[in-house]
Amino acid sequence: MPKSPFLRRFPGAFRVAVAATALGIAVAALPGVASAAVVPAPATATLASANPADLTPHAKDGETRAFAQVGNLVYVGGSFTQIRQTATSAWQAQRYLFAYDRTTGAISTTFLPVLDGAVNTLVAGPGGTLIVGGSFGTVNGVVRKNLVALDPATGAIVGSWVGRSDGGTVRDLELHDNWLYVAGAFNWVNGTAHAGLARLNATTGAIDPAFVVNATGGRNSASPYVWTIDVSPDGNTLVAGGNFMYLNGLSRNQIGLVDVGAATPAVLDWSTEKYVPPCAAPQTFIHYVQSVKFGEDGSYFIVGSNGGGGWPAAYCDALVRFETAARGTGQLATWVDFTGNDTITSVEVADGVIYLGGHFRWLNNPNASDNAGAGAVDRLGIAAVTPATGLPVNWNPRRSGGSALPAGTTAWGSAVPVIWRGSDGVYFGQNSDGMGDEYHGRLGMFPMAGGRTITPKNAPTATTGYLYLKTADGEVAKVSFDGSTLGAPATVAQPNWTGAGATWRVSDRIYWSHLVSGTPTGSRIDISLFSGSAIGAPWEASGYNDWYNPAAMSGAFYLDGRLYYTRAGSSALYYRYFEIDGNYLGATEFVLPTTGLSWSTVRGMAWYDGHIVYGATDGTLRSVAFDPTAAPAVNGAAATVLAAATPELTWSSPGMFFSAQ
Repeated sequence: MPKSPFLRRFPGAFRVAVAATALGIAVAALPGVASAAVVPAPATATLASANPADLTPHAKDGETRAFAQVGNLVYVGGSFTQIRQTATSAWQAQRYLFAYDRTTGAISTTFLPVLDGAVNTLVAGPGGTLIVGGSFGTVNGVVRKNLVALDPATGAIVGSWVGRSDGGTVRDLELHDNWLYVAGAFNWVNGTAHAGLARLNATTGAIDPAFVVNATGGRNSASPYVWTIDVSPDGNTLVAGGNFMYLNGLSRNQIGLVDVGAATPAVLDWSTEKYVPPCAAPQTFIHYVQSVKFGEDGSYFIVGSNGGGGWPAAYCDALVRFETAARGTGQLATWVDFTGNDTITSVEVADGVIYLGGHFRWLNNPNASDNAGAGAVDRLGIAAVTPATGLPVNWNPRRSGGSALPAGTTAWGSAVPVIWRGSDGVYFGQNSDGMGDEYHGRLGMFPMAGGRTITPKNAPTATTGYLYLKTADGEVAKVSFDGSTLGAPATVAQPNWTGAGATWRVSDRIYWSHLVSGTPTGSRIDISLFSGSAIGAPWEASGYNDWYNPAAMSGAFYLDGRLYYTRAGSSALYYRYFEIDGNYLGATEFVLPTTGLSWSTVRGMAWYDGHIVYGATDGTLRSVAFDPTAAPAVNGAAATVLAAATPELTWSSPGMFFSAQ
């Protein structure tokens, strides 16, 4: 469960180090480089509603850092000092921890623990307990240092639970089966030496002596700590991020993986050097890794960071995906989504969606710093992206209170310390009071009720169908095709397909480059529904793509979240990520490794059953095997001629696509 950030990001050029009060110590996109071995395919996802629930109560001052649920009660932890039921209710003193009924919003009048310090993390423990971690010394007037189990009905201490962090703050807790993983800025747990990481019996709080993984070597002369952890769904892998340079003496710069499924847990052979300068100087940001979360099948994990400039050499101010099974040094992300110099403070993966919160203002923004560059997609402080590409989906509530904010509230704060999937929705904690143009003091929830399902769209998978080739403006040749044999062309009028260049088919629609005067680049991407007989009236893909000139493409096809294309005069096969749900085009261009094919001569492309079918300036139609996970992805020497140019039909138009209809 992602938790609160340590250091904050402020807009503009003003960047400062902030005292880490949560630790109780003082401190002196677009998708980027892609893995050649992994091309995730878009999958069905369920989005929460973008309209926050109206019943949630409000907190004042500080921030909300953690949620947990037991029955119908939702528990809220943080550094806040007061709470109230509604926008007009009187504030009541309740520091750091309270509970409310998720069905009615009513604040519990029986759960009233008294803590003398902030709560950073919560877990619904076994046997009907609530396990609390933070920076406190006493609970209900009794010494309980930084870690305690409470009765979720009354807030009374569970006296038989023996866990404690003697030597420092607890930052994060993760529960899997009956193991409770503890992370923070400590050197002792239950009287036993543990630096930053420990594992307890969740039922009793007893230390597990087999778990000995120590985080050491604090960056910038600060004490080392582990800021954020998560455990894979199968319970075999732990990912940890924070201000450390070593795990058990092995070089792990701010992030590492631990095999926790073995009888003796051990640090795994996985490391990356992407959280280092040229990110901002460590005096500004003591650590860059702010939040980590495994995907639902455990095959990948997500990292959100701060760190200032430095892209693409470093993963500062970015959301990234790493593959869990990868091993070795120098690991690169599958994709990287840069914010353009703004912090991501929390991530959550649920229902096929990645949610993220923080101080960012845009995603898909690698081309600018502190402003919207080419490709930037507006997302004020909260967003949802697809695990396949890291690009935003069409979900944009925004961290804004609009005119609904009562007097004395905060319109915009530096952090969303926690995003958490509860039983009924996606909960958020923040250090401000607006969300979705409504008042939500320090916390709220996006309900699953009223959300929607995202159904993935892809290139046609049929092995028989038709190749469509533009022969004149508003006119197309339709040619039957089974991978090797072409039928006689039939000329069909398509008056809506005018000014069209490179064209690609995706599920029930086609996209094409459209020459349009008055646009910023002189062209745009248009979309139309396509039934197999008529191309419907087009509409513009998205204003967010106005920076791009698709007229430069000489051929294109879409597959698994990527738009592959060629350009006249350039002998390379390019791709950008393309998110169908919002029709957002990735702001970074990649070159796919290929050999033996002069892509500068290509005119028109289509994906067909593992092959690229392409025309050329000589009018010939060819086919070549295509595997985007291989290097090279295309071996042009193995291309097959399908048809030569004839007086009736010349395969030299960029307007070509394949369809089953």
